[in-house]
Amino acid sequence: MSFLGVEQSLTGRRWIGPSPELDRAAEMLAQQTDLPRPLCQVLARRGVPPMEAESFLSPKLRDLLPDPRSLRDMEIAATRFLKAVRDNQRIAVFADYDVDGGSSAALLLVWLRQMGRQATLYVPDRIDEGYGPNAPAMSQLAETHDLIICVDCGTLSHEAIAAAKGADVIVLDHHLGAETLPDCVAVVNPNRQDESGDLAHLCAATVVFLMLVEAGRQLREANAQGPDLMAMLDLVALATVADVAPLIGVNRALVQQGLKVMGQRQRPGLVALSEVARMDSAPNSYHLGFLLGPRINAGGRVGQADLGARLLSTDSGTEAEALSRRLDDLNTERRDIENAVRAAALAQAEERGLDAPLVWAAGDGWHPGVVGIVAARLKEASNRPAVVIGFDGDEGKGSGRSVSGVDLGASIHRLAAEGLLVKGGGHKMAAGLTVMRDQLEPAMERLSELLAKQGAGQAGPADLKLDGALMPGAASVDLIEKIEQAGPFGAGAPAPRFAMPDLQVRFAKRVGETHLKLSLSDGMGGGLDAIAFGAFDGPMGERLSNHGGARFHFAGRLEVNTWGGRQSVQLRLEDAAEAN
Repeated sequence: MSFLGVEQSLTGRRWIGPSPELDRAAEMLAQQTDLPRPLCQVLARRGVPPMEAESFLSPKLRDLLPDPRSLRDMEIAATRFLKAVRDNQRIAVFADYDVDGGSSAALLLVWLRQMGRQATLYVPDRIDEGYGPNAPAMSQLAETHDLIICVDCGTLSHEAIAAAKGADVIVLDHHLGAETLPDCVAVVNPNRQDESGDLAHLCAATVVFLMLVEAGRQLREANAQGPDLMAMLDLVALATVADVAPLIGVNRALVQQGLKVMGQRQRPGLVALSEVARMDSAPNSYHLGFLLGPRINAGGRVGQADLGARLLSTDSGTEAEALSRRLDDLNTERRDIENAVRAAALAQAEERGLDAPLVWAAGDGWHPGVVGIVAARLKEASNRPAVVIGFDGDEGKGSGRSVSGVDLGASIHRLAAEGLLVKGGGHKMAAGLTVMRDQLEPAMERLSELLAKQGAGQAGPADLKLDGALMPGAASVDLIEKIEQAGPFGAGAPAPRFAMPDLQVRFAKRVGETHLKLSLSDGMGGGLDAIAFGAFDGPMGERLSNHGGARFHFAGRLEVNTWGGRQSVQLRLEDAAEAN
């Protein structure tokens, strides 16, 4: 049954409210904890029982951080790493070109610098070298280094790691492993086939962080001291959110603590990037995922691959400012390229149909640096796993994004094992692949079949899930701050979304090209400001601008807007429906 009777909103969606079971659970939470009812609705959706509400709202890293030695090869990896540090051996860090890879590399580079050691950073070029270690690069690094540490890559790189003759190799990764592992000193990866899977939700930066925790333990056993790891949690938080790792368990505690560290503004790269991105409030998960993450990624997508890792690891304010400006320029360039590819991909996918288990598109000359972002846009538009592939000649490089409950990485991995892909891998929510043109159709058909078996394509593309209804008078800064304690919000923990029923539009103004600023009223003295980003990309902007005095139900996410030192409540409007 639709929520507030909304079967088709202004954006064409049906509204779905909490089930009777969730309502009862929220009521029980409210009675037993004295917490605000809207917060209890959020906790009920997360499955938090009354006796655990307090600990859930104040997660302690010491209670949730796993023992690093619970991961296979961890003790071996940390021991070999410390030997390199003690013996002043030459260390190279081979990192992936995304935020997780850059953050992972920065953790090692910063830790080593604080121990008086330097390391060589190597990040492969996305277009020329592709993802992960390659034989020429590994062979070259092995000639001048004693230890190569592969971060956020390497689990499937048997040949490339074999080419690193004369050097030891450690892999710290989280991508899905095969039945056999590369022949090297250690492969630490919660997604190895012989792991339990209990820590499968960790990103690579957290795996690196856990190795540094183990290294710290070994140092203390030898009566030595390592760097302050808590001060590095801003990097772990950034990677966790930007890599769309689910914000559950220890991930939630890492991000919550990491945001506090970031708020202290001690890392030159993140301070400079925050200023370039015009962040004017305390950092939250939205800032990590949508303001900082895309800029750090821009170097690996359309520019110089190592810019992100260099920014995150530098201790120079001057260098940080220069790198931030360069990344911001590249991000603007990336957006222009993305917009062109997105329009073509969406048109192609719509023609093919957005209701299949897999939504996909492929085109000649589509920049490999933006296919992942465009896949994410197709996923959002269809609520289906999506794959977008750019061809250069007969070879296509693609990227995929999945929806909750559908493991895309495992299916891509199987496709590669079946010979339909040149190569492919990833994790549950994101994957990469290389496919030959003559195999494109059969590969996508088989992938669709595998995803359908996992339930892809069954969710309604037009459903908007809501946590409940609120009147403007109940939406206070204090309430929003209390709800934020149930965060951070992101993958696996969607931000609470509430409906504001039966309101009038007092004021509507177009902002920029596509956005809409609104002032809403309940007619009884209660009011609320709202901002609808991209409203004029669809019918919502025009209808609300020319409202003619009609009343509407509004739906979106509450946030605190800070302006001129004053705080006020704002609704980030996502949808609206005429109130009958």
